[in-house]
Amino acid sequence: MSTATLINLVRNGGYQVSRRAVLTSRLLQEEKRPAAAGYSSTSERRPSRFDSDGSGQHTTWDTFGIWDNRIDEPILLPPSIKYGKPIPKVSLAKVGCASIIGKRKENEDRFDYAQLTEDILYFAVYDGHGGAAAADFCDKYMEKYIKEFLAEEENLENVLNKAFLEINRAYERHAHLSADATLLSSGTTATVALLRDGIELVVASVGDSRALLCRKGKAMKLTTDHTPERKEEKDRIRRCGGFVAWNSVGQPHVNGRLAMTRSIGDLELKNCGVIAQPETKRVQLHHADDSFLVLTTDGINLMVNSQEICDFIKQCHDAAEAAHIVTEQAMQFGTEDNSTIVIVPFGAWGKYKNNEISFSFSRSFASSGRWA
Repeated sequence: MSTATLINLVRNGGYQVSRRAVLTSRLLQEEKRPAAAGYSSTSERRPSRFDSDGSGQHTTWDTFGIWDNRIDEPILLPPSIKYGKPIPKVSLAKVGCASIIGKRKENEDRFDYAQLTEDILYFAVYDGHGGAAAADFCDKYMEKYIKEFLAEEENLENVLNKAFLEINRAYERHAHLSADATLLSSGTTATVALLRDGIELVVASVGDSRALLCRKGKAMKLTTDHTPERKEEKDRIRRCGGFVAWNSVGQPHVNGRLAMTRSIGDLELKNCGVIAQPETKRVQLHHADDSFLVLTTDGINLMVNSQEICDFIKQCHDAAEAAHIVTEQAMQFGTEDNSTIVIVPFGAWGKYKNNEISFSFSRSFASSGRWA
């Protein structure tokens, strides 16, 4: 898309216009463009960017980086000019989320999403343990710390690194000033995603909550669980004076207490190598291929593997329906933990449906995410 075309669209229709308006504008330009010198055939159709093979068939939005057969969304013109291709607006109104208590006495999971700045969106899940205090603290203050570092830092990975470490320090101050001693043993996972300009996706995570991207119908993992089974994590715990012990079902725990090696909170284990430093990943979205982003807590992850999550979501009409379907499936598959999911639709939503997938009320543990 030429810069001149986009500027004209801004003048005529504001900063957001429908993709069909852009397509119409470009088609009119093609029709008005004079034929090249020496090209005089009247029987052969002249190919163009919109009809590259001269077949007379309309070119789909895959050509421009966006699939055309989804819910019509406005185009973000400044990012489209910046990246040289149409970029759809990612609408918070179409985000789907669900959180269920399972068989626990309390739901310690938290989730959030918001628009932080004109060009940056925020999505997060937090899975608390030892009480909901740490998850509540992150849910309440993470946006604040991210905004503070966005004001002084352009690199989103650095922003998230600083925000995670600062919120852990703030929680430590809060816990030591509180009369409630249980705050010292409370902790939480944190999986946070920032989306800039509708195309630059950065994810940061501590603990075992996950983020995945559905690209061309396949699950693309954006996070790796922080557990004592990872050699580098186990080595750090031991260097810091901690130890790893296995419970009766073979699950490793830090000092026999915590199933993860990174978290926010868990202040009593910070001297044993449990850190709040996140691992980060940066991805550039391709809206012709990328259907959605998913953030989940381990109530889902232990029972439904990443590809199953993608397959269930692909069959749903919208993200709100999909969020409820996935949490219900986790319950049917036997999860007892709190289960939370956030689903963010992208340009290829609905493109890669697989009609073979059906929802089930039972399964074999041998094929589940917990035992596979």
